Amino acid sequence: MKRLDLDQNYLMRTLFRLLEIPSPTGLTDTIVHVMCDELNKLGIPFDLTRRGAIRANMSGKVQSPDRAIVAHLDTLGAMVKNLRPNGRLEAVPIGTWSPRFAEGARVTVYMDGDRSCRGTILPLKASGHTYDTEIDSQPTAWSNLEVRVDMESNSRKELEEAGFNVGDFIAVDPDPEFTDNGYIVSRYLDDKAGVAAILTAAKAIVEAKAPLELDCHLLFTISEEVGVGASHVLHGDVAELVSVDNGTLAPGQNTSEFGVTVSMQDSSGPFDRHLTTKLLDLCRTHKIEHARDVFNHYRSDAAAAMEAGNDIRTALLCFGLDASHGYERSHIQSLMSLADLLSLYIQSPPTFTRDRDLLGPLADFPHQPELEKHIEDPPKQ
Repeated sequence: MKRLDLDQNYLMRTLFRLLEIPSPTGLTDTIVHVMCDELNKLGIPFDLTRRGAIRANMSGKVQSPDRAIVAHLDTLGAMVKNLRPNGRLEAVPIGTWSPRFAEGARVTVYMDGDRSCRGTILPLKASGHTYDTEIDSQPTAWSNLEVRVDMESNSRKELEEAGFNVGDFIAVDPDPEFTDNGYIVSRYLDDKAGVAAILTAAKAIVEAKAPLELDCHLLFTISEEVGVGASHVLHGDVAELVSVDNGTLAPGQNTSEFGVTVSMQDSSGPFDRHLTTKLLDLCRTHKIEHARDVFNHYRSDAAAAMEAGNDIRTALLCFGLDASHGYERSHIQSLMSLADLLSLYIQSPPTFTRDRDLLGPLADFPHQPELEKHIEDPPKQ
């Protein structure tokens, strides 16, 4: 296992390309094609599920037990709920995000066939020249928003004649900006920044021809934002699953803005202590800037995999992200730290060789010396 050279320019180019492709949950076919094209360029074989989740394979010396790293390609978005009498579109969110981040956003509405139309999400009372201070007192709610489409449209009939329907997808512009001092500002860095970091780590391993101790699957899911996650793309040989997603920068959180963050627990519960400790040890040994954090209102691809009944060790690695599910900001240094750790983890031996079997004896089951000491030497009364 060795430290590898990581291509920062590749990470940034790949991220920008991914951000440009609309991919709200349910409208992910195009980004799946782009991802498969990128995997082909890297020479990494892959398979697809029926709906387009990707399972790529980096071969190692041992096929089982193997490991997987997962990130999601789908993003937040919206859908047309109704055609309004005023010629505008009522919208509901895809995924969980606040309507305050939708106000004023430029969007593309994808209609049946290959038609689309540009538009803007606006509050019902959008003009101060008309509504005066009422624009500040109106509620923040999706029911208080509408999409103004960029065409002559003053009635439901005109919308119908133009081809709009209930169920049309609404993709919100990401508006990416890469600053000279390393900040990356855009919608949907969750989780396209994580995807770009995984590809950067994989590229470094391929180019260095670094030997792997065991097979590593790169999983790219398409419905994490609605809670499905990695539950539908795993197979029984996977013993370790590392999810890659955002870590929130906010008061009360401990996420590193410029390093990688190892999550100890999210809303679904604690992550595997042994796998998490291994990742922290890799950071310490190789002097990768890192932090530990706990997320109370957050779940990742790993949670869906566990809830589907998979008996696997899970962990969550995060890049620092400000204003998650809004107009987000990260830093290239955090993404590079994440890619650095991933490249080392992919090369590492399995956390436990015994994990190749679903069931095994007690003899090789791991110990927790810090607890067993108290069992063997109970405190004196």
